[in-house]
Amino acid sequence: MWESETESVRGREYGNGVLSSNKHGVKTDGFELRDQSWYVATDIPSDLLVQVGDVNFHLHKYPMLSRSGKVNRLIYESNNPDLNKIALEDLPGGPEAFELAAKFCYGIAVDLTAGNISGLRCAAEYLEMTEDLDEGNLIFKTEAFLSYVVLSSWRDSILVLKSCEKLSPWAENLQIVRRCSESIAWKACANPKGIKWAYTGKPSKVSSPKWNDLKDSSPSRSQPVPPDWWFEDVSILRTDHFVRVITAIKVKGMRFELIGASIMHYAAKWLPGLIKDGQGQGPADDMSISTNSNSSGGTGSSSWKGGLHMIVAGTKDDTPSIQAKDQRMIIESLISIIPPQKDSVSCSFLLRILRMANMLKVAPALVTELEKRVGMQFEQATLADLLIPSYNKSETMYDVDLVQRLLEHFLVQEQTESSSPSRPPFSDKHMYEGTQRSNNPNAKMRVARLVDSYLTEVSRDRNLSLTKFQVLAEALPESARTCDDGLYRAIDSYLKAHPTLSEHERKRLCRVMDCQKLSIDACMHAAQNERLPLRIVVQVLFSEQVKISNALANSTLKDPAETQYQPLIPNHKTLLEATPLSFQEGWAAAKKDINTLKFELESVKAKYLELQNDMENLQRQFEKMSKQKQTSAWTSGWKKLSKLTKMTAVENHDIGPQISTAAEQTRKTPRRWRNSIS
Repeated sequence: MWESETESVRGREYGNGVLSSNKHGVKTDGFELRDQSWYVATDIPSDLLVQVGDVNFHLHKYPMLSRSGKVNRLIYESNNPDLNKIALEDLPGGPEAFELAAKFCYGIAVDLTAGNISGLRCAAEYLEMTEDLDEGNLIFKTEAFLSYVVLSSWRDSILVLKSCEKLSPWAENLQIVRRCSESIAWKACANPKGIKWAYTGKPSKVSSPKWNDLKDSSPSRSQPVPPDWWFEDVSILRTDHFVRVITAIKVKGMRFELIGASIMHYAAKWLPGLIKDGQGQGPADDMSISTNSNSSGGTGSSSWKGGLHMIVAGTKDDTPSIQAKDQRMIIESLISIIPPQKDSVSCSFLLRILRMANMLKVAPALVTELEKRVGMQFEQATLADLLIPSYNKSETMYDVDLVQRLLEHFLVQEQTESSSPSRPPFSDKHMYEGTQRSNNPNAKMRVARLVDSYLTEVSRDRNLSLTKFQVLAEALPESARTCDDGLYRAIDSYLKAHPTLSEHERKRLCRVMDCQKLSIDACMHAAQNERLPLRIVVQVLFSEQVKISNALANSTLKDPAETQYQPLIPNHKTLLEATPLSFQEGWAAAKKDINTLKFELESVKAKYLELQNDMENLQRQFEKMSKQKQTSAWTSGWKKLSKLTKMTAVENHDIGPQISTAAEQTRKTPRRWRNSIS
C-alpha cells in the first residue's frame, strides 16, 4: 500500500518522555498476557483488577490513581477503600486502547501511530488523564501528536479518520473527525503539481538502484499527478465521514466535475448492484486491509452494524434487510451531496441510483429531487438505463409512470430555460455552459428518439394500457419529431402485443402518429400492414403519393446542365437498395392497390359530377314550382286580360279598314258618349 518510513520517523522523533519510541519499539515490556488477562511483570502483587470487555488487567492502584481521574473517582466515591475491582465496559478503543494507557501510567514506552492515536486519545479523555493530575499527561501528549504529526500527513489523516468509525461519539466530540476531514480537504484541493506525498494508485518507481530514487522523485521528472488522485484513498471511508470530507472539499472550492466523479467512484465501490459489469474493487482492497490491520479495534462484524465492509464483504449470515438498510443509507447520503450544477454527474449514474432508490424505498423527497436532476439532463439517457422495473406492485413490467415524470421534468426545465434570460449565474462558467446546452433544439429531438425507443420496448407488455402509451407518446411537442418512424414502430409493436383492440381503440392509437412524417420505407410497410385501420392505410398511401410527386417535381426543377437527366435513375436505385427486402416484396402489391384506389377515385369523381348536374336540374324545377305557388288570383286575372287584349289586337289587324272607320267615327262623337262605350 503506502510507504510510510518517513512519516514513521517523524512520529518516533516527536515527543519526549514515555511516549517517545526507544530501542524496545512496540514490545509490551513489563506486561504479560496469560489467558485473556494482562499481568505486570513485578514482584509487587496486584491490588487492582480492571475489566475492559472480555479482558482483565491485573494492575496496581498507585500508578493508575496518580494519572487517571476516572479510576480515582471510581475508587474513592465508592466509600470502600479496599475496592480492588472495577469495570470499564464503555471505554472507547476497547482493551487495546486501555493497554496503551496503562503502559503510559507505568512509564512504559508507547509508540504512537496513526492506527492507535484516535483510540488512545478517546481513552485518555474517558480516563480523565488531564494536566491537573500530572504534567504532560496522556491527553496532552496524544493531542499534540494529532495536531503536529497526523494532520500534516495525507496518509495519517485518512487512517485516523478511518479508525474513528468505532469511536463514535467520542471522536466527534473531540473534533477528531472534523479536523481530519479539513486536513484531507485541504490536501485534496492542492495543486496536483505540488503533491509529493504517496497515495493509492501512484505508479511505483521502475528504477531499482537507490541512487536514482532522489532523481526520479523530483517534480520535474516524475509523472504528472492526475486530478483524481485522491478518489481511491477517500473511498475507503465510511459514508458519514465521506460526506464530511466532500462537504469540506466543496467549501474549499473544488470543481464540481471532480466532486461528482468522486461520488460516482465511491458509489461504484460500495453499491454492488449499481454496476452490473462486475468492476472489481481491487485498488482499494489493499488499503482497506492495511487500514484494518493498523487500527486497534479490529474489524469484527459486531463493531459497527452500518459499516461499509458489512455491505460489500458481509458474510452469508447477514440478512438482506440489514444490507438493504445500509445501502439505503448510502444512497440517501450520496443524493444529498451531489453538486447542484448540471452535468456534475452523468445521467446514467443518476438513473442507476434512481433505480436502486426505488427498489430500496428511499425517502420520497430525495427520490423527487433525484428525478428532477435526471430531467435536467434527460437527453443524455440511454434506453438501457430507462428500463427501470416497477417496484410498486403495479401491473406493468416497467415503471412507465416514472419515465413520464422524468419527461415532464425535462419539459419544465426546457420551458424555464427558454423563458428566462440566459446569463451565467454568479461567475460560474461551467454552470453557464451546462445551461446553454439545453436551449439546443437537438435535445428535444434526442429525447423524442429515446421516448420512441422506450415505447417500442415497453409496448410488448400486455398489461400496458392504451392511455399510458398515448399520454407518453403525446407528451412531447410535435416539433420534437421530424420523423415518426420510431413512433410507428412502437405503435406496430403495441398492436402486435394487443391483438384484441377494437377498431375505435386502434384509430385512437394511430392518432398520435403523423402519416406525413413517415419515411418511404415506413409508408411501404404501413401500406401492407393489416393491423392498421383502413383509414390510416389510405392516409399513408396518399402521403406516399404526395412525397413521390414532390420528389419528381423537385427533380424536374433542377438545371438540366447540372443534372444531365440522370438523377432520377440513381435515386430510384438508391431507394431500392436502401429499402428492406420485406418492403420490396410488397411493393408490387402496393402499386396495384394505389392504381385501384386511383381508378375508384376517378369513378367517384364522375359520379359526383353527374349527381351535381342532376341536382342543378332539380333545383331549377323546384324554383319554377315555388314561383307558381307564390302568384295570387288578382295577378292571374290580369295575365288572362293581357292575353285577351293581345288576341283582339290580332283580330283588329285582320279587319283592317273597319277599325280605321270606326276610329274616325269615334273621334267625331262627343267625349261623353265615348266614355260610356268604354
